[in-house]
Amino acid sequence: MSTTMFSLHLPLPSIKTKLSHSKSFKQAPLILNNQSFSCSTRKYSSQILPSSSVFATKAVIEEVNEGNERITDAKVETEKWRLGTGLQLKSIPKHVAVIMDGNARWARQRGLPPTSGHEAGLRSLREIVNLCPKLGVRVLTVFAFSTDNWVRPQMEVGFLMRLFERGLEDELENFMRKNIQVSVIGDSSKLPISLQKLITKATETTKSNSRFQLIVAVSYSGRYDLVQACRSISQKVNDGKIELDDIDETLINQELETNCTEFPYPDLLIRTSGELRISNFMLWQLAYTELLFVDSLWPDFGESEFLEALHSFQRRQRRYGGRNS
Repeated sequence: MSTTMFSLHLPLPSIKTKLSHSKSFKQAPLILNNQSFSCSTRKYSSQILPSSSVFATKAVIEEVNEGNERITDAKVETEKWRLGTGLQLKSIPKHVAVIMDGNARWARQRGLPPTSGHEAGLRSLREIVNLCPKLGVRVLTVFAFSTDNWVRPQMEVGFLMRLFERGLEDELENFMRKNIQVSVIGDSSKLPISLQKLITKATETTKSNSRFQLIVAVSYSGRYDLVQACRSISQKVNDGKIELDDIDETLINQELETNCTEFPYPDLLIRTSGELRISNFMLWQLAYTELLFVDSLWPDFGESEFLEALHSFQRRQRRYGGRNS
């Protein structure tokens, strides 16, 4: 993202690019059916847990499926994997936002054109989208293309638009199969007509899906969002639909483009590539969000990096202006 609205110069938390194979997160033992075990692991995806631990208890499965789905072996295996991450399952952030930065640098380091970096970035996005519902994250918002990015070379912009269109079209069936809702925020009037039509189709087709929501910010900026909200509110005042005294935070929230989700405020913002700024992204919504800046370039950001980000989030204390007693 190219905007330089402001930077954060205070010491901020950062994590390294890759997890060390010897690194493990120490977690209080989980107890199920009087069977306790440690969830420390060298590699999350290959964690082997005691077979005597009975994960598929009625309580666990009902929590995973909210009592609405049939128990399957796949769901039990997913629950084993979740427990094996060592994360506190009740403290998973409901909404994670990501500034996906570093595609071009990733390609340049390998002597490849920027387009190759964007292709690799799409693969990382698919991986994180698949991980989120397994972990219990309800909403993922990704900053795919800023209003400030329109000044980039036309060839690169055109490629990004085509990549977005192809990626959305390729994944639509998968979204339906996995019960994923897709929403797109931003000034869509600037997008190619074919992409606008596909966005309308995708959002309409998936609007009743409820397991997980992917929000893609395209031709979006935090300033744009606030301006369009102010215009909408001003028009309603002018039309006599509301009074000036009716304007409050709740009304502004309703007019922001994140009104498409039940959880408009991200709990965690991740920015890749080591840059320490939020680049005009969700300026209103990030007021109390935990910020995490990681060294990984976006194409290198995968399962282990995402799990480490969630561990970092769970080690923090969120006070919202108050003080813990």
